[in-house]
Amino acid sequence: MRVRIAPGATEDEASAIATALATHLGDSVDVYVGDATEPAATHEYDPTDDTHSATANADGSTAQHATASSTESLGPTDRERALEAEIEDILEGGPKKYREGLDEKLFVRDRLELWFGGADDAFLFEDGTFAAFDDWHPDGAGEETDDRLPADGLITGGATFEGRDLHFMANDYTVKRGSMAAKGVDKFLQMQQRALKTGRPVLYLMDSSGGRIDQQTGFFANREGIGKYYYNHSMLSGRVPQICVLYGPCIAGAAYTPVFADFTIMVENMSAMAIASPRMVQMVTGEDISLEELGGPEVHARESGSADLVAKDEEHARELVAQLLTYLPDNADEKPPQQAGTAPAKSPEGIDAVVPQRPNESYDMTDVIERLVDDGSILELRPEYGGEILTAFARIDGRPIGIVANQPAQRAGAIFPDAAEKAAQFIWTADAFNVPLLYLCDTPGFMAGSQVEKDGILEQGKKLIYATSAATVPQQTVVVRKAYGAGIYAMGGPAYDPESVIGLPSGEIAIMGPEAAINAVYARKLSEIDDPEERAKREQELREEYREDIDVHRMASEVVIDELIPPSRLRDELAARFAFYEDVEKSLPDKKHGTVL
Repeated sequence: MRVRIAPGATEDEASAIATALATHLGDSVDVYVGDATEPAATHEYDPTDDTHSATANADGSTAQHATASSTESLGPTDRERALEAEIEDILEGGPKKYREGLDEKLFVRDRLELWFGGADDAFLFEDGTFAAFDDWHPDGAGEETDDRLPADGLITGGATFEGRDLHFMANDYTVKRGSMAAKGVDKFLQMQQRALKTGRPVLYLMDSSGGRIDQQTGFFANREGIGKYYYNHSMLSGRVPQICVLYGPCIAGAAYTPVFADFTIMVENMSAMAIASPRMVQMVTGEDISLEELGGPEVHARESGSADLVAKDEEHARELVAQLLTYLPDNADEKPPQQAGTAPAKSPEGIDAVVPQRPNESYDMTDVIERLVDDGSILELRPEYGGEILTAFARIDGRPIGIVANQPAQRAGAIFPDAAEKAAQFIWTADAFNVPLLYLCDTPGFMAGSQVEKDGILEQGKKLIYATSAATVPQQTVVVRKAYGAGIYAMGGPAYDPESVIGLPSGEIAIMGPEAAINAVYARKLSEIDDPEERAKREQELREEYREDIDVHRMASEVVIDELIPPSRLRDELAARFAFYEDVEKSLPDKKHGTVL
């Protein structure tokens, strides 16, 4: 039997391992160190030789087993050394040729070291290291064959990450391309079920080609098979944060874990996910397409919205998850962690200068947000999808908040179907984990037209209004500028039980904007005015009258909004109100659940 151990081992260590394995397995053993082509130690097994029961001393000599009275002075036994050798073999992963084929991608054991190693308080334990051991090890230990199944290609356990305890799973792509089979599925399910008991976050480090088709009996359709993944995902949803990072081509069943997770991060030039592989797509539809075009980061960040964030590389993915967790509690029973507050990146005194008075003039809402929240605290999610609404975590005076803000720099901030879906999902998730919400409203309302009707503007708009209605976390709404039509409903308006509705002097609340209103109400009368100058003058008069009626001062006078404040005071006002309403209690009607989402 040939066994290969890690580089750097001494001849004495190689000899001890050879002796231990030969004794344990009853076979002759050659031990190779690193990539050496010649064995560093060989032990010929002789069943008539009773010296096999000896243990090695520190100087390399042997001694018979000590009596019970002297066990305190004994070192590792042959049995323990044999176990250590087996574990070391498992930790090597799949065949060497597959490790060499990873290219820029980290080997899974190195990836776990990146995530969980290095810190003073770091720890990691693994469950199921010996999964599927009997299926491959007795006849293949040390052999570089495709039948190696160390840990059945899936690693699960618990670890400390940035001071937080969490559960994790990670596919080993060197073992059957990270595919899933019976023992790995068992480990995955047990990890999820333990997370339900502990109430700790779950981290999925996905790199899987899907189910192991040639071994599907015993795990695919079983009650405790791969289908139970998604049942458990559903049970964990809203209970603990589930975060998924994709490192490879996650296909078919493997692609559901990322979309079930609360937050999904893809890695450039590495990640992909799709319901079927390009080969299967071509067979079924005739479409010839690459994996990148089918389900790469560009597709899911811009088109489907399935990717919340895209990382530049593996280290960046870790940084994004570390930042993300700073806004989230361990579970739905806890509040998000607070930090010491910092000043915003830009002075709040500049807010009013950023917001144009004319309702149709474009500006970047990010310039407002940077003057409200703590410097460096903004983490925008799905930034390239549904850009008419901006969704982000941030902090005000150290307190985590979720921001839902119209973006006038994108199609005037009108709400399109994808933007509505994005905002609804973000509100739903923030509410699940007790993150207070800040709405920054500047929208002409939901977009109209035949294409958005086909794209489901009513359906997606309904979901956004429902999420806003059902959220029970503290909510503050700011009417930054225009709040027209049902846009004010979706963006936490007065009818939606926010803790406060604050107006800035540039604010307007109306069924529709002045131009549309004049056209709708006075078009016939204006058309009867023959003189163009007189008609233009009358239009301007009507426009001014209308804007006086919808001006935020009128809304404050009628107590439609709670307070009208100078923009330079907005950050301090929000900080005080979020602190004051921190423990507000809201309840929903007694029912099983709503039917909208």
